[in-house]
Amino acid sequence: MIKNYFKIAWRNLIRNKGFSLTNILGLTIGMICTIFIFLWVKDEVAYDKFHQNHDNIYQVMATRDFKPTIFTDPNMVLPLAKTLEGGNPQVLRTVVTTHQESHLFEYKNTKLKKDSYQVSDQFFNIFSWKVIKGSTAAVLSDPKSIAITESAAKAFFGNDDPMDKVVKVDNQLNYKIAAVLADPPGNSTFKFDFIAPFDKSSDFFKNRMKEWNGSSHSVFIQTTPNANMAAVDKYIDKVKHDHAKGDKISTYWTFPMNKWHLYSEFKDGKNVGGMIEYVRMFTVIAIIILLIACVNFMNLSTARSEKRAKEVGIRKTLGSDRRQLLTQFFFESIILALIAFVLAIGFVYLLMPSFNLLVSKSLHLSIIDPFFLIGALIIILFTGVVAGSYPALYLSSFNPVKVLKGTFAAGKSAVLPRRILVVGQFVMSILLISATIIVYQQIQHIKDKSIGYNPNNLIMIPSSQDIDKNYAAIKQDLENTGLVTSTTRTSSPITEIWWKSGSPEYDGKAANGDIIFSGLQADADFTKTMGIKVLQGRDFNKTPGDTSVMLLNKAAVEAMKLKNPVGMVMKYGRKFTVAGVIDNVVMASPYDPVEPLMIYYDPNNSSVVNVRLKEGVQPKAAITTLETIFKKYNPQNLFEYQFVDQEFGKKFLTEELISRITNIFAGLAIFICCIGLAGLASFTIEKRFREIGVRKVMGASVQQLLMLISTEFLKLVAIAFVIAVPLTWYLMSNWLKKYTYHIDVSVWVFAAVGGLILLLTLVVVSLNTMKAALANPVKSLRSE
Repeated sequence: MIKNYFKIAWRNLIRNKGFSLTNILGLTIGMICTIFIFLWVKDEVAYDKFHQNHDNIYQVMATRDFKPTIFTDPNMVLPLAKTLEGGNPQVLRTVVTTHQESHLFEYKNTKLKKDSYQVSDQFFNIFSWKVIKGSTAAVLSDPKSIAITESAAKAFFGNDDPMDKVVKVDNQLNYKIAAVLADPPGNSTFKFDFIAPFDKSSDFFKNRMKEWNGSSHSVFIQTTPNANMAAVDKYIDKVKHDHAKGDKISTYWTFPMNKWHLYSEFKDGKNVGGMIEYVRMFTVIAIIILLIACVNFMNLSTARSEKRAKEVGIRKTLGSDRRQLLTQFFFESIILALIAFVLAIGFVYLLMPSFNLLVSKSLHLSIIDPFFLIGALIIILFTGVVAGSYPALYLSSFNPVKVLKGTFAAGKSAVLPRRILVVGQFVMSILLISATIIVYQQIQHIKDKSIGYNPNNLIMIPSSQDIDKNYAAIKQDLENTGLVTSTTRTSSPITEIWWKSGSPEYDGKAANGDIIFSGLQADADFTKTMGIKVLQGRDFNKTPGDTSVMLLNKAAVEAMKLKNPVGMVMKYGRKFTVAGVIDNVVMASPYDPVEPLMIYYDPNNSSVVNVRLKEGVQPKAAITTLETIFKKYNPQNLFEYQFVDQEFGKKFLTEELISRITNIFAGLAIFICCIGLAGLASFTIEKRFREIGVRKVMGASVQQLLMLISTEFLKLVAIAFVIAVPLTWYLMSNWLKKYTYHIDVSVWVFAAVGGLILLLTLVVVSLNTMKAALANPVKSLRSE
């Protein structure tokens, strides 16, 4: 029986090549999109899942309540992890790490900047890293040993065995390689080239282990399975407050590893999501695109029902029941889905490098993976059953007597459902295209917003001890080149915030009204170099008195409710006088309001040298000159630099990536719609071929015939537009609300999209109608 089903299905597909190819093309494109989206979603959802203990790993976080502002802080004090050990049976292990740090590693003549972490004893017990060579226990037992990743080992030693070789770090310390680790997966929160232990014997470590203020480390714990996390949080909170009595604004709690990536965004102390929003969005898009392809199949199958009506009538007369007919038609649709899936897999392998480049990942497809096989079966069956459901039910319902008598007007009862399906297709397509335009407009709106400084022609160069020691000479040499207008030093890049704290003390400060401040230390010519507008007072001018002056930004003055801040005394550890007020500078997320910022003069605490090139100087052309000067005074270190405009642009990477992906899939969705529309128009014209001949004989022009056929489809698009506009408006308005600064949804977006869809419909239908409209009517009327 199955053999007969297959044989009949195959014959039907071969006999109707145009129908089969149209459906296979639409289904193949839909499946390609679906597979790529699900590979991306799988990678996002699987973040950190390779750790054996991922269900029981947590990061200790703090909610800092500065009333009225609340923020979530991952920074912890160094001694917290060790103190938590043994105090609660549900806490099995604890580890403290530094944040990711970039260091200069050197072996013989090879110097490379690599990323690393310093970690405490339980790091390799809590987290699962594949060991290629050596022993992680040896790494942690010796403060002068490190673990190196496989790719870093290849970069330094080629094919030589890296074990026990010694590398120099930052031109100061020598470390022996005691272990080689596999590279962290692409979907790992921890990304590193080296792992080094804390040097417990150093005075720095001993002193910091006594310090319960000044959070700058990350603390992680591993709990027992099914631990009572409310009780664990209470325990951690108590331990911290027992050792830091003055910490009255913080509440400590644990954040599970399975939420680190997908739920990483916090606002006012509450988790507001993160990448999970895009995971959900693309899952929906994948389903929409596959459904659009399925709708094509339904429409084309019911449109050609007249050709299958006699077949159904004869088979019913010969004894076939409806169940057998349903099985036959479902079998045909599943075979089509299977063929489309096989083709889709081939195209996925072919396009995978380009897709990985687009999404900045290393995705791969394994056809022997059990999850893939299960997913493939689900996609094929889902597509086959959904696509074939309506045609199967419709075709199997034909009355054999009416069909064989010739009184059955096949296809009439399918007109309304078919129109509904076409409208549904275009509703989804209009929604996708409109959404992509609105996302693009939102990104451009944020990009065009003033960031408070001029990022163009501004270069950041990492500082070092030699650079700090010779800074005056470097600055003079830079200005002597004629390429540079000014230079300054800062404690952190202008594109990042490395330091937050409570506000300084000042006259008039509310008793319970502390404010979260960002902090920065800077040298002379700060505002001149950065291109920041001074609203009141002055910039640092390198006079002896500058060591006790401070700059505030506009947001700080407003938050502190100061009317005349210049000259006021602020106490932050020591006394500072406010020398000036600067415009708001966007250092953190451009999507959030600018935070209060205090900047005080400190030329001895620099991490970055900022160089402002003259207008008209090509930055890349000036790099060679800058490198020569910095190498002269800093020969032991690599010359590195970053263009500020490029670094600031990285803040939009996620949104721009989402926008690009959505653009592609929205375009493909429209393309699938056009394929189906072309097929549907072709069948419509075929059924009305004689009518067109008669109208031509009666004097109808080609333009009138084109409008006759196009009107039906244009009406359907218009209905889809009326449905899609309010739906898109509602969904995108809600999406925009999550941004502090956002656009308003413009009616012109929908006007443009509506015009585009109408034009595409007219072009597709007209191209298919043209042949019939230009044909000699004698041919269509010869048999009448």
